Amino acid sequence: MKFTLIVMTLNEIDGMKMIMPRIQKGWVDQILIIDGGSTDGTIEWSEEVGYDVIRQTKTGLRHGYNEAIPHIRGDYVITFSPDGNSIPELLPNLVDKLKEGYDMVIVSRYLDNAKSEDDDIITAFGNWLFTASINLFHGAAYTDAMVMYRGYKTKLLSDLDLDKEEGFSRAEKLVQTDIGTEPLLSIRAAKRKLNIGEIPGDEPARIGGERKLKIIRWGVAYYFQILREIFIWK
Repeated sequence: MKFTLIVMTLNEIDGMKMIMPRIQKGWVDQILIIDGGSTDGTIEWSEEVGYDVIRQTKTGLRHGYNEAIPHIRGDYVITFSPDGNSIPELLPNLVDKLKEGYDMVIVSRYLDNAKSEDDDIITAFGNWLFTASINLFHGAAYTDAMVMYRGYKTKLLSDLDLDKEEGFSRAEKLVQTDIGTEPLLSIRAAKRKLNIGEIPGDEPARIGGERKLKIIRWGVAYYFQILREIFIWK
């Protein structure tokens, strides 16, 4: 079993310098930096310290995942934010849990005593609403269906058609922006009744950079996906 860590960046130089040195050699087998067009030195710093950097040709998180697929050597992929929201020291726990045979393991901000320091009232309510709706409509039991920090079998990107446009295009046209992969991944993994686990993990406040969350647009798009998936895709 090999594990590839995908680190999504867009002008995250401060976080990269503080977070990435905390990832110890041997925790994962491969680290890929997927950059969406940084202009603050993120790319240059990453290459200087020896990371493999993939420069996205199409903007958006999900397009970054798709462009990473040909470069992934791991049986499992772990998606990670270097802005401080993802705690590096939880990587060994996540890997150990995946080794128990799970198809996907989520680092939940709301399991047991875990908490998010990055939430405000609106995002906390939104995460609860989306997670509760996915559980209700798609037979899941998530405590956190939305978070990026998770690991899953690499083949799920193609097995669940997450590398195709059909699951995203209508929602993106509706709100005129790109959206992420995680909500649809959570929905389709539940619909397939895959073996899904969670471990608790705090979400610290971000370090530097700018918050890229588009609350209203993404919220509308994600709820559209939740409802649409009731009627399509098996």
